[in-house]
Amino acid sequence: MKNLGRTLVLSAVAIAASAAFAQTQPVIGLITKTETNPFFVKMKEGAEAEAKKIGAKLLTAAGKQDGDTAGQIAAIENMVSAGAKTILLTSSGDAIIPTVKKVQAKGVQVIALDSPFDGADALFATDNYKAGVLIGQYAKAALGGKPAKIATLDLFPGHPVGAQRHNGFMKGFGLAAADAKSNELSKDAAVVCMADSFGDPAKGQTAMENCLQKNPDINLVYTINEPAAAGAFNALKKAGKEKTVTIVSVDGGCQGIKDTAAGMIAATSQQYPLKMAAMGVAAGVDYAKNGKKVSGYTDTGVTLIAHKAIAGVDSKDTKVGLDLCWGNK
Repeated sequence: MKNLGRTLVLSAVAIAASAAFAQTQPVIGLITKTETNPFFVKMKEGAEAEAKKIGAKLLTAAGKQDGDTAGQIAAIENMVSAGAKTILLTSSGDAIIPTVKKVQAKGVQVIALDSPFDGADALFATDNYKAGVLIGQYAKAALGGKPAKIATLDLFPGHPVGAQRHNGFMKGFGLAAADAKSNELSKDAAVVCMADSFGDPAKGQTAMENCLQKNPDINLVYTINEPAAAGAFNALKKAGKEKTVTIVSVDGGCQGIKDTAAGMIAATSQQYPLKMAAMGVAAGVDYAKNGKKVSGYTDTGVTLIAHKAIAGVDSKDTKVGLDLCWGNK
């Protein structure tokens, strides 16, 4: 009976300790633009792994599609009500800013991942302008002096990531371009078609089909990401132009690198969403323990991955790209 009593006491202590830990366990929210884009799937995986590793409770949510700020606003409010003291957010648009300010006034830390927005406490992201510059430089060299007839399959109007990648591409190609602070898409006579793809394969295919109807002589395609690039390639293949048109993109996901290895994409700028998410979770735990918010911009890196190396353009091959895709290693 004495041993039984001792066991019961120890069990009670263990239960109490577990309850105390649950009460002090940091709660962190991750809100992405969508649940289906592979980039955000990988970001979620990175956040979940880091939360498990360092003992945080992770809440996750996403918009129905890119641009769904109403869904993101509802997710912010729900997560704060559930006890989240840090929100990691890939913003779909500036409509989220008033809600962000409201929760910050309650002591919630809000960290932007990938997509900058005014008022975020910190930003962990790719230098998207640099990512654009890298593929612009490669595209220029790949054309080998031929006159460019360019189609740009962009995100949607006004989004900073879409603008930075587009304008960086223009800069790298040697065309007139706005700087990284502008949310306006630069234009040039060499760009014969501009269309919104929303980063989606089906919309990217439709956009490319429309561009080919407008100008069948397009010889270079910039895409906001690799899902849009896959859609563009499908449209070009249907038109019998897949071997004569160069596609460049941004993301560097595992499937995108496989498409690059296959020659569907000539080159892509690889970014590292797993790293962004892991850093965000770590910052959230630090804030919960020490009350110190993170601040400023942290560049999480970008690497040009090319199907074929071109002299004078610094790039890595697709084997390296697959080893590193989105921060797997």
